[in-house]
Amino acid sequence: MNHMDATLSATERANLLIANMSAEEKVAQLVGVLPHAIGAPDRMTRSTLDARLSAGIGHICSVGTAVGDAASFARLTNDVQRYLSDHTRLGIPAILHNETLNGVQGEGFTSFPTPIGLAATWDPERIRRMADLIRRQLAATGVRQALAPVLDIARDARWGRIHETYGEDVLLTSAFGVAYVQGLQGEDLREGVIATAKHFLGYSVTEGGQNMAATHLGPRELRDVHAAPFEAAIRVAGMRSVMNSYSEIDGAPVATSREILTQLLRETLGFEGTVVSDYRSLFYVVNRQGAGDQDTVADAALYAGLDVELPEAFAYGSGLVERLARGEADEAALNLAVRRTLTHKFELGLFENPYAEGAPEELRALACSGRELSREITHASVTLLKNDKGILPLSSSLKKVAVIGPHADTVMSGFANYTYPPFLETLRGILTGRSRMAGMEQALSNPDPQKQAEMRKKMEALSRLDPEVAARTSYGAKTLAGALRELLPGVDVSTACGVGVIDDEPVDIAEALRAADGADVVVVALGGRSAAFAGRATEGEGSDSATLELPAQQIELVERLAEQGVPMVGVLYMGKPYALGHLEGRFKAMLTGFIPGPEGGAALASALVGETNPSGKLPFTVPRHAGQVPIHHAQKTGSGHRRTSADQFTAYVDLENTPLYPFGYGLSYATFEVSELSVDSSLETSGTIQGSVLVRNVGDVLGTEVVQIYASAPARLITRPERQLIAFARVPLLPGESRLVEFEVEMAQLGYTCEDGRFVVDPGVYVLRAGTSSEDLSLRAEASVGGGRLEVLEPHASLPRVTIRPEHAGVGLPNPK
Repeated sequence: MNHMDATLSATERANLLIANMSAEEKVAQLVGVLPHAIGAPDRMTRSTLDARLSAGIGHICSVGTAVGDAASFARLTNDVQRYLSDHTRLGIPAILHNETLNGVQGEGFTSFPTPIGLAATWDPERIRRMADLIRRQLAATGVRQALAPVLDIARDARWGRIHETYGEDVLLTSAFGVAYVQGLQGEDLREGVIATAKHFLGYSVTEGGQNMAATHLGPRELRDVHAAPFEAAIRVAGMRSVMNSYSEIDGAPVATSREILTQLLRETLGFEGTVVSDYRSLFYVVNRQGAGDQDTVADAALYAGLDVELPEAFAYGSGLVERLARGEADEAALNLAVRRTLTHKFELGLFENPYAEGAPEELRALACSGRELSREITHASVTLLKNDKGILPLSSSLKKVAVIGPHADTVMSGFANYTYPPFLETLRGILTGRSRMAGMEQALSNPDPQKQAEMRKKMEALSRLDPEVAARTSYGAKTLAGALRELLPGVDVSTACGVGVIDDEPVDIAEALRAADGADVVVVALGGRSAAFAGRATEGEGSDSATLELPAQQIELVERLAEQGVPMVGVLYMGKPYALGHLEGRFKAMLTGFIPGPEGGAALASALVGETNPSGKLPFTVPRHAGQVPIHHAQKTGSGHRRTSADQFTAYVDLENTPLYPFGYGLSYATFEVSELSVDSSLETSGTIQGSVLVRNVGDVLGTEVVQIYASAPARLITRPERQLIAFARVPLLPGESRLVEFEVEMAQLGYTCEDGRFVVDPGVYVLRAGTSSEDLSLRAEASVGGGRLEVLEPHASLPRVTIRPEHAGVGLPNPK
């Protein structure tokens, strides 16, 4: 038998191949290489490939950051795989990977709202369809692993990467994570793309909300909250890869923690795939966290269960090969990591066919397909926060509408980090020293002067591309002001920025006041900016905030406009919660599209004029002030804003402790009633809660309501969340129409880690509440759960089963006027 026998299992084939590998060939499978290091996209030569790939390679990293369009992806795939097949001893193919948070990161690929906007749809099925498109786009180019989804539970609004997550809730994040993984990996991995969930574990709850800082979590919260979405993706969707957190937990860096990466991830959660390092993790363990030298960290990481070091070798390099030859490194741990990596390559079918086969024009056409799906998702994400006296929808009989603010007449406000236009801006920052990006600093300090000069020249050429122009031409993106002009053809729509996004950008408030003069309504487009690695941003990777207020000059603009006495509508661009308590009262209406992607301007304008009806719901809690952070709907009984009648001396002396806008909140132009909550009143701890609730559109326009079911669960000697989301349903309704939402929730979904460390379901009274947000829960029912305490030994990750009766296929939102 040999490893090319396709009748054998992937693991059997991997074992046969390992038996024939040298130490150097094994270690090569545990590292990656960045495209520019091998001359991609257009300077790859036999000598550059020999220098980096002669013993093989595990991964080609970050395909898309400097490679180009879909045809360029395919060319890189074929050149690399052909070299590995023809010029290495064993011909082991590589796995190429890409960031896919908002769609494929690359020139010309379809872009979607950032994940926090996806979560605002409360519609996992649409996101499964999105991930299925990403799967087909990547697989056609030969890129077979994606560094997504982000399954961090985001409850600290200071952290800049909240927009990459699905928000603050365990169930909502689990549902979206499962949908994304199912769409991306497909039914057969030979036609799929490996999903890589990140960042395991506790990355979003660091000291001070700062990126990469230390994490302090007890084992119960770690297990029941932060690990739960990963377990759902593993057990329900069969997720094949996980990326470690940069953080440390209880003093142990996650990248070298066997307790986290093996005992919890593999032994408790049932994970069987590969753990890949977040970029430069082991370098950071040595040089940032000071937790050991290079060799010690390499050995600890292998023992912990970190299989692949990305983006390039630091600890898993030549030193490891030499120590293996001297018998100083753990070859059994090495072989286990190699086996997992090779198993993926066999599962993907790369040994049979590693190449991309589509014609360039076919690949480019597939890459830009899906715009209608992006538009559909974007419309569904728009969330209406306030609408006093029905100022919205805007009437076409208005004479003048002014669109003012830093996001009024730009499309860049719709693009988040890990999309192509902001990447162009990041390149500018790298060249000026304003930004940093893992791997690029090595490229610009290459010891070969010619290669260094070539890389700089290439980056400078890309950086000269205007991101705004690229976004408009490549994606057909419209600005908010431009889209409103199209939808209100008889109305004078004037526009001016007035201020920039951040405080050191140009200010001309006088111009904004002139543009707003005589307007019937002023639409103020304000908010944050997502960018990478400490660029000119209010949020994004490496862009954390100690305060949650909008920049001062934006606040000044709002105050000056308010002095004119004209009704104002706020349009918020935000990937995280901002403290809006000081501004909210200035606006008659407020809505957000989060960071909406290329369709954002059109979608927000459509909602403003009532061509579509907003139906999004907040996936996070919006505080009144940064001092409330962390604040979320699942705070414990007797803590945070979940106080009881027994609490004393617990309120702030200077501010009420309730949120400004709660999790799950969102208004509509329609009016809904939720009634008739019915729950099976008696069951066992091993059973399933079954119930139903009726929702009716009592308004005169079509709309969509998201029905939400929360439970308060009993516990013994351990505190539980005062309420937790257990089921939800997005329900489109015609005027006067009713739908019955039926739900089934396995009791194991309501389990917890008890006082002695076991995961259990307790008997007792479970209180269920239903409504339209975490705070608007007008319906209440009880379920009496009998039997003894049940220890859940079998896999317990599950999602609720929800049925809407009668079935309703329509999701379009016609004009509600």
